Amino acid sequence: MLGGVTTSEQDAAYAILDEGLVAHVGFVVDNQPFVVPMAYGRDGDRLLLHASVASRFARTLANGAPVCVTVTLLDGLVIARSQFHHSMNYRSVMVVGEARRIADPTEAEAALVTLVDHIIPGRSSEARPGNRVEHRRTAVLAVPLDSASLKVRSGGPTDEPEDIATGGWAGVIPLQIGVGAPVPDDLSTDLGIPPSIAGFRRP
Repeated sequence: MLGGVTTSEQDAAYAILDEGLVAHVGFVVDNQPFVVPMAYGRDGDRLLLHASVASRFARTLANGAPVCVTVTLLDGLVIARSQFHHSMNYRSVMVVGEARRIADPTEAEAALVTLVDHIIPGRSSEARPGNRVEHRRTAVLAVPLDSASLKVRSGGPTDEPEDIATGGWAGVIPLQIGVGAPVPDDLSTDLGIPPSIAGFRRP
């Protein structure tokens, strides 16, 4: 449960996290900040991340290091009559907290399934599960959704009256992620498209 927000705000935040595909994860190593884009998943009241166990990211975050995770959905470019009032329509969630590595192997394996199904719902049942070697090489981390902020911008430009009087054009250019037809690799050209891939859609 997100702290300090209403139920409707929490629902909106979770909807953004569920729709997003890329999280930008910020952390600090030796006073040097880093921001890493990565896939993620949501399991109830926590975000799931993963990385190679040998990576700087995993080594730093595994023991409760502070972290900031941001997911943003860009919905449109707001075109104003003045340069100053150009903007963007977006939905964004920023989560701050501490990441910890999931030590229990069974829980970590389940978390990896959640990560796969977040990107392509149902794909985990069609693909080979991870093996012991792959699981040993992968650190799975959880960030509790205890502290988060929600930011949303929608609608048209907010031009000044004197700019509106000029009669120039203003409005919104909608943006969305397009889903193209699946492209099989050379060994899959004679195979049917799996259900999770054939049914993949974006909101």
